[in-house]
Order: sequence, then C-alpha cells, then structure tokens
Amino acid sequence: MVATPNPTPEPLAFWYVAPRVAEVRPAKLEQLAADHCRIDTLYSGISRGTESLVFNGEVPKTEYGRMATPLMTGKFPFPVAYGYCNVGRVTEGPASWLNKTVFCLGPHQTVFDAPISMLAEVPLGVPAKRAVLAANMETALNAIWTGKPGPADRVAIVGGGVVGLLVAYLCNQLPGADVVLVDPLKTRAKTCEALGIHYAPDTQNLQNCDVVFHVSGHPAGLQDALSIAGNEACVVELSWYGSRAVTVELGGSFHSQQLRLQSCQVGHIEQTHQPRWSYNRRLLAALDLLSDQRLDALLEPAIDFTALPQEIQNILGPGQTRLCQVIAYP
Repeated sequence: MVATPNPTPEPLAFWYVAPRVAEVRPAKLEQLAADHCRIDTLYSGISRGTESLVFNGEVPKTEYGRMATPLMTGKFPFPVAYGYCNVGRVTEGPASWLNKTVFCLGPHQTVFDAPISMLAEVPLGVPAKRAVLAANMETALNAIWTGKPGPADRVAIVGGGVVGLLVAYLCNQLPGADVVLVDPLKTRAKTCEALGIHYAPDTQNLQNCDVVFHVSGHPAGLQDALSIAGNEACVVELSWYGSRAVTVELGGSFHSQQLRLQSCQVGHIEQTHQPRWSYNRRLLAALDLLSDQRLDALLEPAIDFTALPQEIQNILGPGQTRLCQVIAYP
C-alpha cells in the first residue's frame, strides 16, 4: 500500500480590511519565478508605529505609494496585506539559497515568494526570532548616520519604543558618550537596565544635549526634544504622524540657539553614506548588529499567527505599551 502524501497547507495572509478590523485570508502563490525563492515564515514582527497607522486608516493619500511595501497585496487604505518584518526558511529556489534562514521585507503570511535581491541571510549568531528586529535596527542605524553623535557627546532619546531603544543602544556604545532614554512609562526603566542604558521618566534634569533623537510619536515629545537641545544642536525627528496634524512651538530659544530639526526616514540612505552603501549592505549590517542577546528584551512573547486577528486590537489599540510583538507560524 502506497502512503498518501500530506497535502501542502494552503498559504494564509493577514489583512487589514477596515479601520481597526483585520482577518486571515487565503493567499495565492503563482509558479515560482527563476530569480525568486519560496519562503516558509518562521516569525514576523509587528512594527507598532507604522502598522498602527495602517490599522487605524491614517495613511495619508499622498503617501500611498511611498508607504507600500515591495510585497504588499491590496491597496491603501483597505484592504491591504501589510508587513515588513519577516524571517523564514527558504524551501524552493536556487540551490545556493535552499534551507537558509532569511530576513525579508515580507508580509505576515505563512508562505510567500520573494526575489532573491530582497533576501538577507540571517547570521548564525542571531536567532530567527530576534532577527525580526532587523528593519527597526536599519531605522536606528540610519538615524545614527543622520544625527552623527560622537564620543563623549551628551545624547538624549525621547521615546522608548523599539526604535528609540535601538537608537539608545547604538549610541551607548560610543566611547564616553552620556546617553539617556526618556519615556514617561516607568516600565521602560527595566528594559533600559537590561540594555545598560540610563533611563529618565522626563526631561526635567536634561539640558545642553549635543544630539537629540525624537521617537515618541507625540508632538509633546518633539517639544521636549527641542527644549533640551544645546546651542546649534541637531534634533532628529524619527516619528511619523501619518495624517495627524502636528503643532510645535518654534519660539523661545529655537532661533537664538540655531537649532536644526532634521527628518529621518529609513526609505532613504543618509546622504553621507549613499556613495558607498546599498540597501542590502545596510540590511546585512543591521542583522549583524542583532548578535547581542540583551536585545531579546525588546521582544514580546510570541503569539500564534492564527490568533492575530483577535489579538491585533491588544497590540495596536490605544494605550498599548508592547514593544516588538512577535508572531509565530505553524
């Protein structure tokens, strides 16, 4: 008697279908192209700042094109299968890629196809679960290139989400740098302790900073960041507000101190590095920077992919304080 092989499970994808509504839907895969790999997802991560804007329908029409990820399905505002922190194992494709664990700007989907040019092999010293932080580490690395903090500088990071913590983590490795992460959420003190970063609940005792990074996502945080910047210092704005209006007071010392407010967006490589760095080189560097096991402090306990539609409100809803929510796949 010949055994009947188990049928291949139908691929499934996570979709944002309406404001604050999501569901899992079947995903269709075409015949695998010659320059592509098929990937079984091991873990994906929710990028809270960006995906909360998608979840709430707050992506501005002017940004529909720029916000679209390379492997996104659907169209903004809804329905859309959106995500970009995916770690999986290559099951089909060129022999040189088979069975490799790779990071890709891929969706929350059980199985998907991606061009080889989008894949980055996860280093042996980086667990697959931690590798979901690669996109956030890219953002943090780009922020460092933009703000250019140096040894012995006084550096403040306002906002203790995943990106803010990663920026603080990188700055804290500068020799002699005085680095502090500011966040009113007192539980961030424990995360900072795990990473060896000084924590402060507010900016009250901070002043004359050489570089300030704002990552809180709130205009009040940006105002705080400007208030502690020293003469001719740079304030790097990493928050993206979607369609929300932002009001900031630029009176007081803003002009007299000649402060510089600089935006930073990971979709661009900072201009001083553009002549030498490609997006793939930056991604590989970000993965290498994840070799420190202390960074597991940024990962929330994994939830099952099939439970994601029911859990997404608890992840992205108002008042939620989770860091990187990890999704585990069957």
